[in-house]
Amino acid sequence: MLKQIAVSDLEMGMFVHKFEGRWFDHPFWKAKFLIEDAEKLAAIKESRLSAVVIDTARGRDFTPAAPARAAVQTSAPAAPAASRLRSIRQRTAVQVATQPVTMAQELDTAQGIADQAQAKLGNAFIAARLGKALDVRKVEPVVSDILASVRRNPQAFSGLMRCKLKNEAVFRHALSVSALMVALADRMKLPPADVHNCGLAGLLLDIGVNYLPHAGDPPGGDYRNIDERVWRQHVMLGYRALQNDGVLPDLVLDACLFHHERMDGRGYPQHRTGEDIPLVARMAAICDSFDFRLSPSDRSPAVDPAMAIEAMKADTGAYDPEILRVFVETVGLYPVGSFVTLASGKLAMVIDESKKDPTRPVVQAFYSLVSGERILPHRIVLAEGNDNERILGIADLTGLELPDDAQLRELVFLSAYRNPA
Repeated sequence: MLKQIAVSDLEMGMFVHKFEGRWFDHPFWKAKFLIEDAEKLAAIKESRLSAVVIDTARGRDFTPAAPARAAVQTSAPAAPAASRLRSIRQRTAVQVATQPVTMAQELDTAQGIADQAQAKLGNAFIAARLGKALDVRKVEPVVSDILASVRRNPQAFSGLMRCKLKNEAVFRHALSVSALMVALADRMKLPPADVHNCGLAGLLLDIGVNYLPHAGDPPGGDYRNIDERVWRQHVMLGYRALQNDGVLPDLVLDACLFHHERMDGRGYPQHRTGEDIPLVARMAAICDSFDFRLSPSDRSPAVDPAMAIEAMKADTGAYDPEILRVFVETVGLYPVGSFVTLASGKLAMVIDESKKDPTRPVVQAFYSLVSGERILPHRIVLAEGNDNERILGIADLTGLELPDDAQLRELVFLSAYRNPA
């Protein structure tokens, strides 16, 4: 017989049939098991679950000892993480001071910025598909918000875009590249006006896809699945649309037209080489390629952020090596969202950078290779730990019966920041 009880009423010997809550509200992969040790019992009681369902045919039954127990059962559950996320999405992005803040402190504002930006970009893209003139002034304020967010915390906005499933691909890519561009430009110490324009360039790099045939309904929902010969037309189409705006600086136009050029001349549309490719386009090629590698298409599977860095470093002749070096310094050798294996036998995901040691970021551990089970998610500041808590390399999650990488990334990210400071 199945019976729902309050978490506080759970006891040793009971058989858990189901958890009443979301995946990241509890520390177990499987919901059906017999409670045989105090550690598991304590972990469930300390979780954010509102209740559990027990199977009395496979374990101990629950009998209320006193009426007071019923009051526990009928008390209102704590607000789930979903309600907090809804409140984040409803926030209004406000331009605030750019003093440094923690990742947790910036995430609320970053989400508000992303929501407003997506609405503005959506209107601009729809107008483009309808053949209307592009009005860049309506989306340009987005760049100022993103730039302010990046300066408060260089990792928060990009990390959020990288770890959230609900961001629509075309807008997520535009916002991610914009954030990466301003972070890279800041790191390269470009003049303030150029930093802003780099962010605008990132936002508009692929505006040309809106003028491609069937751009509103590409195969699989991803315009990269369009025939390669047709896909390549987006750079010229976007360049012409931006040129017709009449007020954009050459920096933005150059980024749009040349961001698919390669240093070895094997890119397009003009097969330029080396420094004949404008600086901003060499920057955009790196930011654009990095973010595209993180999501799947018909041509290639999604890769881990750290794998994307490795692949780009190995792609000889594609990118300006000095700019790529600075880019890696900007996002980290193990960017936020990377799954890594620790010397302690734990699997973890990078959730923040470390100011002390870029090679030893902050991670959220979630799985033990030793026991072959999920563990209670917990934060590890690698730069402050011992040698046993160091990164051995990029994690191989094959065969571990985990959620798919994108879902797991979001769940681990939420487990790390569901209660921002």
